[in-house]
Amino acid sequence: MTQRLDYRTASPKALEAMLQVEQQVRRSGLEEPLLELVKTRVSQINGCAWCLDMHTKDARARGETEQRLHLLAAWRDAPCYSARERAALAWAEAMTQIATHEVSDAVYAEARLHFDEKALVDLSLAIIAINGWNRLNVAFRTEVGDYVSPHCAPGSS
Repeated sequence: MTQRLDYRTASPKALEAMLQVEQQVRRSGLEEPLLELVKTRVSQINGCAWCLDMHTKDARARGETEQRLHLLAAWRDAPCYSARERAALAWAEAMTQIATHEVSDAVYAEARLHFDEKALVDLSLAIIAINGWNRLNVAFRTEVGDYVSPHCAPGSS
């Protein structure tokens, strides 16, 4: 697949706006490992290879296991995720698939057991952001594979 355009250089102000949202997500206080799982799962749903490359590399660099990353698409059947992670993943899936499925009261209630109001809004913003990044990268066919995590030791990816 050939990249259609580089949105980063085509509209630097749009990129800056997206990066400001990311900065807010990082300042939210939500755990980085949780955010990486959510970003990876949403990117799986949306079929965003660029974001999958980035977030699996970042997750591994932060200590996430290969096993948990491999099982993420089937997280409901895998015992290796905490109740908080499961609630976040269910919330992320519901928000990502909102065009075809409602966000149920049960999913909301489970999320509220594990996230206070601020944390749930912050998690929702993280989900909105990754959905936005996915759409930019999928629509414009951003070239995949050359991302190097800033969390890796030099010489590793």
